[in-house]
Amino acid sequence: MKDNDSFNATLAAATCALLGSTVAAPVAAQAEDGGWSFDSTLLYYGESDNRVRDISAAVSTLRDFGDERKLSGTLTADTLTGASASGAIALNRPQTFTSPSGRAVYTTPADEVPLDDTFLDTRFALNASWTQPLARLYTVSAGVGFSTEYDYTHIGANLSLARDFNKRNTTVNAGVAWSQDDVDPVGGRPTALSQMLDVGDNSNKRDGSESKDVLDLLLGFTQVLNRTTVLRVNYSYSDSSGYLNDPYKLLSVVDPVTGDTLARVPIGQGPNGVYLFESRPDARTKQSLYAEVKHSFGAPVMHFSYRYMTDDWGIDSHTGEVRLRWPLGDGYIEPQLRYYTQSAADFYRASLANGTALPRYASADFRLGDFDATTIGVKYGHGTTTGNEWSIRAEYYQQNGSVPGEQIIGNQADREQYPDLSAVIVQFGYRFRL
Repeated sequence: MKDNDSFNATLAAATCALLGSTVAAPVAAQAEDGGWSFDSTLLYYGESDNRVRDISAAVSTLRDFGDERKLSGTLTADTLTGASASGAIALNRPQTFTSPSGRAVYTTPADEVPLDDTFLDTRFALNASWTQPLARLYTVSAGVGFSTEYDYTHIGANLSLARDFNKRNTTVNAGVAWSQDDVDPVGGRPTALSQMLDVGDNSNKRDGSESKDVLDLLLGFTQVLNRTTVLRVNYSYSDSSGYLNDPYKLLSVVDPVTGDTLARVPIGQGPNGVYLFESRPDARTKQSLYAEVKHSFGAPVMHFSYRYMTDDWGIDSHTGEVRLRWPLGDGYIEPQLRYYTQSAADFYRASLANGTALPRYASADFRLGDFDATTIGVKYGHGTTTGNEWSIRAEYYQQNGSVPGEQIIGNQADREQYPDLSAVIVQFGYRFRL
C-alpha cells in the first residue's frame, strides 16, 4: 500500500507532460529518421532513517511515421517499501497502533515520530499518446494512461491542440486532461475523524472502493525569442472531487495542558493512545503558472523554470529550478539545483486537543504542512560508437518543515514533531534505436 498522493505524477505521466509539470519522468528518445527509439531507466530513491525506498524501472518508446505523425508510450514498474509517517505525534513513551489491515499491531519507540512500517506496494503503469498534424499549422495530441497497484487504480486521458504563428516561431496550445482514481484501502475505508480501534474491530470502516475525479485544463504558449533563447509559459487549472482523504493518516488526541497523547487501554490488542483518522474536503481546486526559459551560450545550454501554485486548501507553493548542460568530450555533464517551498493547508493540525469541538476537516499529514525542500544533483551522459547514449543521474534531496508555534501544546515543544527528511536518488538510463 502507499499514500494516495505519493508518486501520482508518475502514474499520470501523459497528464504531467500536458500540464508542463516539473516532475521528472522518462522521456522518449527522438527518432528523427524514423523507426523505433527507446529510452530505458532504472531509478533508486531512498529516504533517510530507513523510511520510504523506491526501485523503479521504465521503458519509453517513440515511433516516427513521418509527416510529424508519432506514437509514444511508457511502461513503468516500481516497488515501494519502508516506513511512512502516520501523522501521530512523538511521545516520551512507546506507542502502539493497529495496522491498516486491522489484523496486527506495530510499536513506535519513545521520542520517535510514529512510522507505519507496513508500507509496501508494487505498481505497474502504462501511458500512450498519438501526435499528428491536423492542418498545415495545427498539431493535435491525444493520450491515455492506466496504472494499478494493490489498493489504487488510475485511468486517464488527455487531448491537446497547438497552433503555430509567426513563421512557426510562436506556438499557442490548449489542452484538457481527465483522470479517475479508485481507492480500495487495506482493511477498509475509515470513517473520517473516527477513532482507531483494536485488532479485529472494523466497525468504523467500510468495505469497497471510493473514487476521485480530476479535470485539468491548460493554456500556454512557446516563443522563440532569438536564435539562442526559447520561452514557454503555461497556465493550468485543476479541479479534484471525490474521495481525497488518505485512509492511512492519523491525528493524535492530546491533553490540552501537557500536549501528550491521551492514554487508552486496549480491550485486546490495539492502540495504547487515542488516535483519529484524518478528514479532508471532498473537493480541491488548484491554479498554477509555469514559466521556462532555455538559452544557449554556444555549446552550454541553460534551462531555468519557475512554477507558482495556489489552491483553495490554503496551500501556496513556489518551485524554482536551474540546469546547465555542458558538453564534455563525447558526452555532457548537467548540474541541477531545485528549490521548493509551500505553506500549510488551512486544516493542517499537528494534533487535536481533547475537550474542544472537533473541526470538520483536519490532517497531520506532513505533505500538507509548511516545509522547504532543496534538491542538488548532477547528470552525466555519454554517446556510444553505435549512436546510442547512456546516462547516470545522482541527486540529494533535503526537506525541512515546521509546526506552527500556536499548534504546539505543552510537552510537544520538547520533542521533534516535524523531523527533517533527506533522500538519495540515483538513476541510470540507456537510449537506443532499432
